[in-house]
Amino acid sequence: MEKTTYSKIYRVIHWAIGISFLLLLITIFLRSTWLSNRHMAGIIENYLKGAGVTLTRRQIFGLAHQIQEPMWQWHIYLGYILTGLFAIRFTLPLFGEMKFQNPLGKGLPAKEKLKKWTYIVFYVLVVASLTTGLLMEWGPGNWRRPLEEIHQLSIYYLLTFIVIHWAGVFIAEFTDEKGIVSRIVSGVKGEKE
Repeated sequence: MEKTTYSKIYRVIHWAIGISFLLLLITIFLRSTWLSNRHMAGIIENYLKGAGVTLTRRQIFGLAHQIQEPMWQWHIYLGYILTGLFAIRFTLPLFGEMKFQNPLGKGLPAKEKLKKWTYIVFYVLVVASLTTGLLMEWGPGNWRRPLEEIHQLSIYYLLTFIVIHWAGVFIAEFTDEKGIVSRIVSGVKGEKE
């Protein structure tokens, strides 16, 4: 039987994007939990009270923000990396790699159409997230607040996509596409039974 393969560039881009998203999620998780301004300000305030030092609430939040800032820079750097990876991802079809997901192809089963539409929606949302992130950094200052509100919605589609992606991988692996996991790791799928 014919072996189906993923090229090395396909696998490298796939895993680089996946790892970048995971690292971005870590920065978001940290900023919204342990490293949130409110949480850190409480720790700083309690420590300073114990040491007999008094700062205004604004100073405490400013200090918390300063502690948080280097971690948030990693979020921005990862956004730049993802922008580059997706630029490569969208350029590769021009060279015959990572074909465009066309859900309108004739004769496609409903499952394939759904899968392709899911990826298209995901890519559109990623482009929106990357664009809003870049505009927050490089665009006019008065755009920052509305862009930030849109950008923060990214967490919802990203988590949803990760769940759908992994569910699809597991379903495929244990049903009609055995070997899909080894294929995206090694590039070679074992022969069909």
